[in-house]
Formats: sequence, C-alpha cells, structure tokens
Amino acid sequence: MSATLVKGQNGPLDTNDVVISIQLTAPADLSALLVTERGKVRSDADFVFFNQPSGPGVNLQPAPAGQPASLAVSLSAVPADIDQIRAVITLDDATSNFGRFPAPVAIVSDTAGNHLYEYRIDGLDTESIVIALELYRRQGSWKVRAVGQGYAGGFAALVTDHGVTVDDAPAQAQQPAQAPPPQQQAGYPQQAAPAQQQPPQYAPSGAYPPPGGPGYPPPGGPGYPPQGGPGYPPPGGPGYPPQGGPGYPPPGQGTGGYPPQAPPEPAGEVSLSKDRPVSLVKGQQVTLRKEGAALTFVKMGLGWDPVRSRGMFGSRTVDIDLDAAVVLFAEMNPVDVAYYGQLTSKDGSIRHQGDNLTGEGAGDDEVILVDLTRVPAHVTTLLFIVTSYKGHTFEQVQNAFCRLVDGTNNGELARYTMAGGMPFTAMAMAKVYRRGNDWKLQALGEGFQAKHPGEAIPQLGRFLVNG
Repeated sequence: MSATLVKGQNGPLDTNDVVISIQLTAPADLSALLVTERGKVRSDADFVFFNQPSGPGVNLQPAPAGQPASLAVSLSAVPADIDQIRAVITLDDATSNFGRFPAPVAIVSDTAGNHLYEYRIDGLDTESIVIALELYRRQGSWKVRAVGQGYAGGFAALVTDHGVTVDDAPAQAQQPAQAPPPQQQAGYPQQAAPAQQQPPQYAPSGAYPPPGGPGYPPPGGPGYPPQGGPGYPPPGGPGYPPQGGPGYPPPGQGTGGYPPQAPPEPAGEVSLSKDRPVSLVKGQQVTLRKEGAALTFVKMGLGWDPVRSRGMFGSRTVDIDLDAAVVLFAEMNPVDVAYYGQLTSKDGSIRHQGDNLTGEGAGDDEVILVDLTRVPAHVTTLLFIVTSYKGHTFEQVQNAFCRLVDGTNNGELARYTMAGGMPFTAMAMAKVYRRGNDWKLQALGEGFQAKHPGEAIPQLGRFLVNG
C-alpha cells in the first residue's frame, strides 16, 4: 500500500530502482534535473528530457499512446556529486496552465509497479510548469520529498536557473530587489513573474520552398512574381549563377529555364566540445575533429516521433514510416546509396543498421555507421536524408533530429533538432563533406518531395554547394 504525501513531506526510499510517473488530464512532458547541493546541474548532460532521454542513472521511458513518459531511476548509478533529482512536469501547451485541469498526481513506484508514494499537487493556478517532487540524499540514504513548486516563468527560465544552456534563450528582465514570494523553498530558483518573461525565440522552420523547387507555383501562374518584378532575381545579380556554371540548368530543363534559388549562407562554424554536445542550428558547420584529433568512425543517428491525433474515441498514433538514407556523391554525381534496400555501401564504408517502420520509442530510430577512413578518395560528400514511404508529410512528425556520435566511445558530439512541421515528404537532414584534409558536418533541415531515395537523388544537387 502506498503512502500519501503532502507538500513538503518526505519519506525514505528502501529500494534502489524506482519509477516516477504522473497522472493528469492535460498533455504534458516529464523531465528530470540532476543537481548538486548548490541546486545546479554539472553540465547539460544532467538534464533528461524528450530530446536527451538518458542521463547518469536516470532514463526517460516512453509510455502508451496519450500518456506521459516516466522516469526510471537507478539510485546506485547516480554520481556521488549529484545531491537531488528533481522531477518536472511541463504542459505541452505553454499558453495553458494547471489551474484549468484537475490537480496532477506524482507517483513513485518500484520496478514491479507497486506504488510507494503518491503526491497530489494541489494549489497550482497560473503555472504551466511544476517541480513535482525530488529524490535526495540524506546521511548516505535516499529519500523522496513532495515539492509542488509551481513555475510561471517558462521552461527556458526554469532550466536556465538550474544551469542548463538554452540556445537563443531570451535575455531575462532585471528583477527588482524584493522579498521572496510566499512558500519559496530554500535551494529552489525564485519563481519568475509571467509579465517579465519573454517567449523563447525559435528559428524559422524553413518550411517555404525555394523558387523553382517542389511546391513553388509554376512560372506565370498565381503567386509567381512577374519577370523583372519584385522578388524576381535579375540575371547576373546576386544569387543568380553564371550561365553554364554549376547550378545552371541545361537548355529546356528546370523551372522556366531559371535555376533554383541559391542555398542560404551557412550560419557559421563551431567547434566540437569535449564537455558537452554541440547544439547546431540550420546551416551551421562543425569540423570532425575532437581534442585536436580527426575522427575516423562516426555514427549518424536520426530520429522522429509520430504526432498523436485526438478524436472522439481517444488518442491514436498515425502509422508513419520514415526511412533514413545516405547518398554518396563524387562532386555533383551520385555514386552510391545506403538505405533500407541496400544496407551497406559497395565500398563497405557506410553501414545502415536497419529500418524502423513507426518512429516509436526513445532515442535514435535509425542509425548509420560511417568509417571515414574507408570512404573512397573520389567521394566528396555524404548526404543524409529522410523520406516518407507512405507519403505522410513532416507536418505529421515531431521531434525530428539528427545527431553525430563518436563511434569509438558512443559519446554524442553534435545534435541538430528541428522545431515545427513542414509540408514535405522528404528532408535533407545533414551532410558530411571533405574540406582539404578534414571532414566537416553541416546541418541542413531542408524539405522537398520524395517518398524514397530513388525519387530523392535527382533533387539533391542543390545541397552540394559547400560552405
């Protein structure tokens, strides 16, 4: 029989492996912050959430359709300098609040499903985030405490206050000196006022097709700029390739004889860090060197989750079959491909680990292994793409990402996550290409129309111009 906790109450944990779950009627996410006695994470690796489902001793476990994930905690595997594990509930709709729904319930169970503790989190109102409970060390043992600390400042503010790095986090408004709010607990970040928190600024999704590309109106049709008018590139002007040069279509080919728009300028180059993965933005590049040494064996993990739709008969998951592939190019010419129909490239340098038919589950949905030392000298670019076999668009997919992993120690080096859906059936995720004696990775995130690699390959030329 489980014990019922009230706010501020604690109890002992006599089992090493526990599961934290939640019950609530609104769509929400569960995450964990592993903090030291100072109330801060040691690095971003101590933040466990849907895009980073594993941390030291803590793993996010997927749940049945329509239910929030749970946190599996192995207390003996938690590093000695981690003092507390804080379980956080975040509503999917950041404009909503807990006051609109029945109070959520946080549950601590053993691995057999037996409830050890239950905590009904009463008193929430305008908050969309709450630190539900925490597991903490006390005199060599672990205990659980009911926290119920609502947070109205937004998700970025919560994790930033705990020391997590947030890309493009908005500047915080200066707080005037004042007494802490009622029920403020020692060791927790001060609750931010809603009026002082600016919404996070998200990068554009890149959902608009380039002129001349798939989905763009035909020349002379509705919505197409008149020749010589605003928005129409003048011959010889910026972005217009020289006649006969790379990117210029042969006579009679292309959309109206005009080349597609030049790819956007890359967002700059960053360096791999030994401390934490690099978070890439669209167009950004990174040299495949770590601590001064060139990487030789890497893994490209690609992942996505199907969007769950809600109807009168409850939640259901759309059966979306996405396929990852890598196309090998010698300059502008495709020379090989590794995909579900050919898992290994002809030279053996690329190995696809197999097809995932649904996108369900945590972590990578498909993994491609790359031995850079075996890539033939004439191959200049490896282009990683994802295609939708059944024709579903990326508007029906969420949490699409690609990540680069060091194949020698399985350490994550870089990650590129895309926010927002696109009306396309294919995506150029990233490319790895030669630059002198180095290999570089560039995040792409560009959509186009193709259901399988055979349809995609003829459209990939525009992604081969390297920054």
